[in-house]
Amino acid sequence: MLTDDLKKLIKGDVSVDETELQKYGHDYSIFSIKPQAVVEPKSADDVEALVKWAASTNKKGAHVSLTARAAGTDMSGGPLNDGVIVSFTKYLNKIKEIKSPLSGTKREDKKHSNILQNVRMFDSGLADGYAVVEPGVYFRDLEKELDKRGLMFPPYPASKDICAVGGMISNNSGGEKSLVYGKAEDYVESLKVVLADGNEYEIKALSAAGLKKKMRAKNFEGGIYKKLYELIEKNYDEIKKAKPDVSKNSTGYALWNVWNKKTFDLTRLFVGAQGTLGLITEAKLRLVKKKKYSGLVVVFAKTLEPVPELVEAILPFRPESIESYDDKTLEIVMRSLPAVFKLMGGSVFTLAWKFLPEFIMILKGGLPKMILLVEIASDDEKELAEKIGAVRRAALKFPVRVRAIKDKKEEEKYWTIRRRSFALLHDFAPGMRAEPFVDDIIVKPEFMAEFLPRVNAILDEYKKKFVYTIAGHPGNGNFHIIPLVNLKDPGTRKAIIEATDRIYELVLRYHGSLTAEHGDGLIRGPYLEEMYGKKIYGLFEEVKKIFDPLGIFNPRKKVGVKKDYMISVMKK
Repeated sequence: MLTDDLKKLIKGDVSVDETELQKYGHDYSIFSIKPQAVVEPKSADDVEALVKWAASTNKKGAHVSLTARAAGTDMSGGPLNDGVIVSFTKYLNKIKEIKSPLSGTKREDKKHSNILQNVRMFDSGLADGYAVVEPGVYFRDLEKELDKRGLMFPPYPASKDICAVGGMISNNSGGEKSLVYGKAEDYVESLKVVLADGNEYEIKALSAAGLKKKMRAKNFEGGIYKKLYELIEKNYDEIKKAKPDVSKNSTGYALWNVWNKKTFDLTRLFVGAQGTLGLITEAKLRLVKKKKYSGLVVVFAKTLEPVPELVEAILPFRPESIESYDDKTLEIVMRSLPAVFKLMGGSVFTLAWKFLPEFIMILKGGLPKMILLVEIASDDEKELAEKIGAVRRAALKFPVRVRAIKDKKEEEKYWTIRRRSFALLHDFAPGMRAEPFVDDIIVKPEFMAEFLPRVNAILDEYKKKFVYTIAGHPGNGNFHIIPLVNLKDPGTRKAIIEATDRIYELVLRYHGSLTAEHGDGLIRGPYLEEMYGKKIYGLFEEVKKIFDPLGIFNPRKKVGVKKDYMISVMKK
């Protein structure tokens, strides 16, 4: 029996309880797949034992799979499968070390022993320091410790209060700070991973000499380096040309980032691979210093036409972020103020007063088509004030309304709307649910004014099936569309596929990417060949075979997922 086999293997927990299986059969996506079992490993040794068991079982002709799961906030179906779910948040959730340049003292931090292990503060020659964490660490717990030290791990998503680090790495996450700081791929210094032979290895950037040494090793890891190097060298020019011409991308395997003729970095392949190449057991993450002061400029654009030029005019002032949400989001907020107040906390009267400027603006001129949140930060208060003034003046050269927000509580109002728009949607329409499917598209920012109205036009054709909002990162040309749908309506499923096909065709026509930061999972897997062509998709298939010849890790993700299967596992 499966549970008996697994319980003999590991010290962690094993469950086939129906309630647990139902829970782990869902994430934040539109899919539902019930697994055979849920395993919560206690250590890397448990993970190694699981992989060796899966390899042995598959060699005998049976088939089992292992799918890594962190907090389950994925919107793509990435951590869903019908095999064994390996959940990391219960036990493999430790912050092992934080190295910070902010203090010359060493100490053991015992305050949060359930989360922290041997956290130290060091005098460091490095500019910003690093953290060593396990994949099940909730980002909110890491952020709390980093805040104490004036540090941050910048590529956090809007779901930062509920997501875990393993998922952020596996999806190559980004968010409001990506405009300046980049994505997860830019902050992973090294990883410990259990590969398909059931052994844990450390992977990090290697020099050409280090790569040659690895390739000479007569073991599974050596074979991986040799085969992958040969694959990239043989197809080097085509791989480099295949890199999407946008600032953020989480689609496919990032082969173009692995080898630049000087450095060979396997972490660049694992970041964004959604657990399809091996199981991550530890990550060393680069950190950056937080600026001491920040301020917010809010821009209300009546139409989309000036937005690309407006963004271009603001970028020279190095904003920490440029976030946005649309008129539909603001309309839902104004019609759901009790839910907004609940998310923000505090006095209803005080919070209602803070929304007075929006009410007056809407009464005078109607809803703006897009609201942009421009965050400015500095270590010097005087410089911050000068930058805010400069951004405001630059924005006022366009036909927009501008507010420089001086009150931190009022800033929170705008960030709550942006970060929690998904939660607000859930409460908006009885009988309908917020279900993401074209939730993370990206094109170059200069195409925004032309591209977004075409996306709106497509979705408006399905207005009897969808209520939708658009939020995102206009500085990158990256937008999140979260429609409200009624999946009990049989016509909705057909409409979802039709709209997805048409919007993805539009994205590719503008040379964009199907996902900037959310990962492929089930929702985008069937479209990868269309995006990259047969040749590059074939290389993705070869990568999967090199790392996972027995098909152990998270099958039907990145490669091998068909549209018929995707449709069959949509929620009923």
